[in-house]
Amino acid sequence: MKVLISDNLGEIGIQMLQREEGIDVDVKTGLPPEALKAEIAPYDGLVIRSATKVTEDLLDAAENLKIIGRAGIGLDNVDIPAATKRGIVVMNTPGGNVVTTAEHTIAMMMALTRNIPRGTATLKAGKWEKKKLQGRELFNKTLGIIGFGKIGSIVADRARGLKMKVIVHDPFVNPDRVEKAGFRPVEMAELLEASDYITVHVPKLKETTGILNHESFEHVKEGVMVINCARGGIVDEKALYDAIVSGRVAGAALDVFETEPPGDNPLLKLDQVVCTPHLGASTREAQSNVAAAVAEQMIAFLKEGTIINAVNVPSVTGELLEKLSPFLTCAEKIGALQAQLVCGAVKEVAIEYAGDFQGLDLTPVTAAVLKGLLARHIKDDVNFVNAPVLARERGIRVSEATTAESEDYLNLITVRVTTTDMTNSVAGTIFGKHSLRIVKINTFRLEMIPSGHLALIHNIDKPGSIGQIGTVLGKHDINIGKMQVGQEEEGDRNIIFLSTDTPIPPDVQEELRQLSLVQTVTPLEF
Repeated sequence: MKVLISDNLGEIGIQMLQREEGIDVDVKTGLPPEALKAEIAPYDGLVIRSATKVTEDLLDAAENLKIIGRAGIGLDNVDIPAATKRGIVVMNTPGGNVVTTAEHTIAMMMALTRNIPRGTATLKAGKWEKKKLQGRELFNKTLGIIGFGKIGSIVADRARGLKMKVIVHDPFVNPDRVEKAGFRPVEMAELLEASDYITVHVPKLKETTGILNHESFEHVKEGVMVINCARGGIVDEKALYDAIVSGRVAGAALDVFETEPPGDNPLLKLDQVVCTPHLGASTREAQSNVAAAVAEQMIAFLKEGTIINAVNVPSVTGELLEKLSPFLTCAEKIGALQAQLVCGAVKEVAIEYAGDFQGLDLTPVTAAVLKGLLARHIKDDVNFVNAPVLARERGIRVSEATTAESEDYLNLITVRVTTTDMTNSVAGTIFGKHSLRIVKINTFRLEMIPSGHLALIHNIDKPGSIGQIGTVLGKHDINIGKMQVGQEEEGDRNIIFLSTDTPIPPDVQEELRQLSLVQTVTPLEF
């Protein structure tokens, strides 16, 4: 077995792989994309961090590649669908650097508060600016934390030790979990208005990009300080710059940037900004932890076929995986659809398996539902192994029921999600051997393929409604690839699923909502 390490990896991980009998290890870091593409063909395993870009083009050249191991959490640099299509397992090492990143957040907050970088720079420049660099105390100040996952919860605990008041906003975490941890859950508006400090700890998703923006900064408490040690782009940098220059925001501590390295970024010219070059996970302990973890996972897979922390494959035998594969795909798609349809924090997930599942152990299928549901909100942190654990940590109750009878289908997976705001039901099945379909959403029956750019439209079942929709989309040169209509079992409404070549822009979505026969428009991505 041959393993290529293409990024800098902690020495302990390299040594573990080198000591393993039957595994040949090459360390070739800093290769340009074309050079890596020329090297990759003979390797069974690839170990990366964040520098290597595992593109579809690279995977095309990786003739023998079976596994990609990421020493760390983020997988933005890996084309996971392309890897999955080729049967390549992608795994990361969640948890190896959460304490380190949380501690860096606290360190950045304290450095910003007490002007430590400016004090150091001016003193070394021969200046004594004691009065000019007066700081403030953290004691009794309010820290607003956006995101209560692994890192956010550790930051909250550390801040409590500093005698700060901690409030938390995370619409995807059951408020009961926040309260049980000893903190107060709040809505975003209250967090903005009440916080002396705001720190973000969410993954970078479509929903979280620019979560702190021009509008947000109009509502913050004057003099607030902002910390971002999560991902660049979660805080709108132009909006942050304007808010600091205007005096609305007193300062910011940034470990991450929209573009890295940030280059000629105006924020770097402000005295009120403390910054580090993405050091959140850069401690000896964290790098040793993730290096050892990825080496252990690579060895387990290459020597024993054991899958640990894979984001695209559950930890099962190859024989069982082959039988479960269509159900896993169907379940994950149902979970992903539910994540885009429901509002509020998830409280309960009830899964019903009806029909013939060939006596298979459906535990991995339940994990697939949870992975699809949670991945929309916590992205790289979730995989087939830890999805049930993450659900429990968020206070989500999961129940399963199995029945041999299914009225209309050979097998049917129904997932009912209850949140703080609503309950929503989605059912899916497999046609033939591998063709999955969503066949029911609440009381609507349909046959929908969850793929690509979609829009779900609720409309009144009257002549002309579909024509109105088509006219609006045609006016904006948006081509409809497919249209599927589902009827309400009892009622006068339809749901329409539109598959379009390109996403429907927000302004066009709003134009559709203004149509007389249209009730709701929900964009979906798969």
